[in-house]
Amino acid sequence: MQPTQSADAIEVEFERYGDGQPLLLLHGGMAPREYWRPVISVSEGYGAVVPQRPGFGTCLDSPAETSADEVLDREVRYVQALVDAVDGDPILFGHSYGALTAIEAATGTSVEAVIAYEPAVLPAEYRADADLADRMASLVQDGKREEAVKRYIEQVLHPDGIEDLDAWLAEWPVWPDCVALAEEVVRMNRSVEQYRLPDCLDVDVPTLVLSGTDGPDFLRQSARDVHDALPQSRFVEFDGVSHSGPAEAPELIAAEVDAFRKT
Repeated sequence: MQPTQSADAIEVEFERYGDGQPLLLLHGGMAPREYWRPVISVSEGYGAVVPQRPGFGTCLDSPAETSADEVLDREVRYVQALVDAVDGDPILFGHSYGALTAIEAATGTSVEAVIAYEPAVLPAEYRADADLADRMASLVQDGKREEAVKRYIEQVLHPDGIEDLDAWLAEWPVWPDCVALAEEVVRMNRSVEQYRLPDCLDVDVPTLVLSGTDGPDFLRQSARDVHDALPQSRFVEFDGVSHSGPAEAPELIAAEVDAFRKT
């Protein structure tokens, strides 16, 4: 683990794999750093950088210190500090909330490119009825933390339903440890529900936006909406791949990234 501190006193820690161009890997939601292992294994020629962010999610402090409407700004500043801490202009590769963070961070720092897998942006028609944060918060308040996190997992990872969620969770490596992060997930979801995608994103570097046909419809739409809002963007959708695309199909992702970098 390599610790460092940015000019504005933001402390960052990260692991680095390989000696090539820095590829900053930004997970989303409740994914741990280990989420990126399949991607790292097929990322020859890059120096993969995996930041240390406490817990599985994006929150580094308590809700009393950072409200939901401040979470994204805090995450962006953290990523920009990471960019300053590595040599050269890195590529930002984000998944879900990490993809939204990568896109926003690229507006205020020097990076070579951005790769965004299904950014956590709610389409306007979906956001009007979005209430996941409220439903989760109500369950947490009633002491039903596991049920709260299950609602998040169902909506994001199993949009078409699942016959036996408990059996699936029993095989999921981060369950039940991620139940302790229920409040953090609520705050992250509120941040997503509050975010408004501008008509034009101020990102002046090439961007690759990725999606999968088996992910939630609203995230597939969000990927297309983000692509449309970017001035330099390429959009690719993978057949039969879910919202967990980078970890689920790393070879497909790596091949597309290589093709993108050669154009």
